[in-house]
Amino acid sequence: MEIFRISNKKHSKKLSASGSANRWNFDGQNVIYAGSSRSLSTLELIVHKNAIKPKVEYKVMIISLADIDHLVKQIMIDDLPSNWRKMAAYSVLQKIGSDWYENQESLVLKVPSAVIPHEYNYIINTEHTKFSEHVQLVRIEDYFWDTRLF
Repeated sequence: MEIFRISNKKHSKKLSASGSANRWNFDGQNVIYAGSSRSLSTLELIVHKNAIKPKVEYKVMIISLADIDHLVKQIMIDDLPSNWRKMAAYSVLQKIGSDWYENQESLVLKVPSAVIPHEYNYIINTEHTKFSEHVQLVRIEDYFWDTRLF
């Protein structure tokens, strides 16, 4: 399966993680966030950067994940607190993601997008023993902002 990450050009040449805390991980946990489509990844970028920044050069990273069921754990909306899309739920979601990461439950955690709940983001554990075997950066595409978004 292919998933998509939009990244600043300087960070787009290899699969790496900053270790910064986010919705599904605590600080110091090396995970890569990617979306199920280019469009979802675009919306996630806009939400997380709080603005469109046309002067920053971005690239679309196309990531290939092995299509093997046991490598992916899916979190269902019904298993999340009712406020899961709000900032107030970060601590609960970070705990879910941290437990998954620390226990090496799977290579990938498939989670609903808070931007579009019936679409999915994929969190990849770069420290998982199967990472180098089953995750590959297959190509990098130029990215541009459609000026109608401004």
